[in-house]
Amino acid sequence: MTYQPTLRRWSHAWRYAVVLVISGFAWFEVAQWQWQHQRWWFWIDLTIGCAGLVLLGWRRRHPVAVATITNAMSFVSWSAGGPATLALASLATRRRWREIIPVGLVGLVSGIVLESMNPTGRESYALTIPFVVLIIAVTTGWGMYIGSRRELLATLRERAERAETEQHARVAQARTAERSRIAREMHDVLAHRISLVTMHAGALAYRQGLTDEQVRVTAGIIQDNSHRAMVELREVLGILRDGPGDSAPELPQPSAGDLPDLVAEARRSGMRVETGPGIDLAEIPDKLGRTVYRVVQEALTNARKHAADTLVTVTLTGGPSDGVSVEVRNPLRVGDRRAAPPESGLGLVGLAERTELAGGRLTHHVSRSGEFVLAAWLPWPA
Repeated sequence: MTYQPTLRRWSHAWRYAVVLVISGFAWFEVAQWQWQHQRWWFWIDLTIGCAGLVLLGWRRRHPVAVATITNAMSFVSWSAGGPATLALASLATRRRWREIIPVGLVGLVSGIVLESMNPTGRESYALTIPFVVLIIAVTTGWGMYIGSRRELLATLRERAERAETEQHARVAQARTAERSRIAREMHDVLAHRISLVTMHAGALAYRQGLTDEQVRVTAGIIQDNSHRAMVELREVLGILRDGPGDSAPELPQPSAGDLPDLVAEARRSGMRVETGPGIDLAEIPDKLGRTVYRVVQEALTNARKHAADTLVTVTLTGGPSDGVSVEVRNPLRVGDRRAAPPESGLGLVGLAERTELAGGRLTHHVSRSGEFVLAAWLPWPA
């Protein structure tokens, strides 16, 4: 089905204005003669032209019928020329030759017949026929151009909407994947802590001859790990896990203390990484340290993908009262300014979701000096 956009009042107004201009130009001389010699003919011609204007209101619902009737009116009415032209152009927007050719022939014959009835002076058929054919060809061509342009715009609009929908779906999928990833990490940490609790509780249950000091130390370990497990369990509630085999206990996930190993691994892969003066990594709690680790990891991954031959600077600042600020910056690739880092990659979407769940915020931009800057702020847990 041919796409037909909704016309506004202005669109209707200028179309009807053009129709009136065409009718006035075609009927002007004949109208003067009719008024002076056969006034009844004048009123009949005017009535037929007004009827053609009224019929134009149905040209979209019944394009073939309206175009055929208005062009047939031109057999006896000069004032119907404007409505016939607009109806033919509207029909041509459908770009169906089986409809355009018959209506065009009706318009051609009506134009020749009407000119033969001209009381002000009859032109020769050598001039009349080419002139009428030219008008019909221009009208048809203009209508087909409008129809083609409408379909092109509709296709581009549909593609843009589909691309936007797919992008929203990818972003939602990235957020869901990041939530699931956090759930798996939290499961691993909880499994590790609960296994410690189980081991020490088992020691208390089966070992004999423990001193009071050993019992107090073991009970303290159980209490501390149970408390941490309860705190971290609040974070994982409501986040669903997916994938078979995720329930198997694993080693604790990387934390802030593993950042030196991460930087060393990046350097071994060929990257140039520089770490600025920052806070003591050992002081960062495990829950906060996991998010800090993931921020630096994603930043190094982006730098490796988009600017592997540049110097990457990693800076950590803050403390218990101010929270932790992570900033990773690197110059854009030299000699290829067009290859700027993407504004919203899915990795950054997932990272933003992780920092928001931790109560922080994540930003990324290109500085005036031509550096890509990834910055995150995370609150220090009480």
